[in-house]
Amino acid sequence: MIEVTALVKKFADKTAVSKISFKAKTGEIVGFLGPNGAGKTTTMRLLLGYLFPTEGKIKIDGLNPVDDRIVLLKKIGYLPENNPLYSEMKVKEYLNFIAQVKEVADLSEIIKAVNLDDVLNSKIEELSRGYKQRVGLAAALIGNPEILILDEPTSGLDPLEQEKIRILIKKLAKEKTIIFSTHILSEVEDIANRLMIINQGKIIYDGDKPKGKGAVEKLFKKLVK
Repeated sequence: MIEVTALVKKFADKTAVSKISFKAKTGEIVGFLGPNGAGKTTTMRLLLGYLFPTEGKIKIDGLNPVDDRIVLLKKIGYLPENNPLYSEMKVKEYLNFIAQVKEVADLSEIIKAVNLDDVLNSKIEELSRGYKQRVGLAAALIGNPEILILDEPTSGLDPLEQEKIRILIKKLAKEKTIIFSTHILSEVEDIANRLMIINQGKIIYDGDKPKGKGAVEKLFKKLVK
């Protein structure tokens, strides 16, 4: 369970996140929407303990992301927007490195789930963007985390690669809490079961995903002006 209460994050004179509160539970796929600079990535980094909140509280399974960060990071899988990878390493070397850090022995199920068998001996720098995203997602899945935080997981991918990632996210959601940000509104329509919209650091919508083709886009355009 993620519980956020009156969360504020300021950078000098700029307020990136302003008094936001929400909860997220197991089985939810939360589509986290907002224009550029709205506060999505900052919120995600606060949940991970990468940033310290200026005000407010975050509890994840009763733990604080700052004080209990080492414990919590074993519960959370994170795919950042820019997906930083060690490009000179081979895929298998990189995943084994992450597995050692997380104290995980067997990667076979993850490699199969993300469909990386064909590129295990390839250098990451030689991969397509789609395969790089898969490597980043595989790294996030190591250790079977209870929570997944995915920042633009399908950004820059072709439609076929996007569909593969979406199918995987939906498959994973049954036993996890997933929060993912995206600018692809149809993606939220396809896979999210809950919608959260942030604008200028404030949550302006948090509730069920509206039903019907194009309904998410209509709601987004209505609220974000």
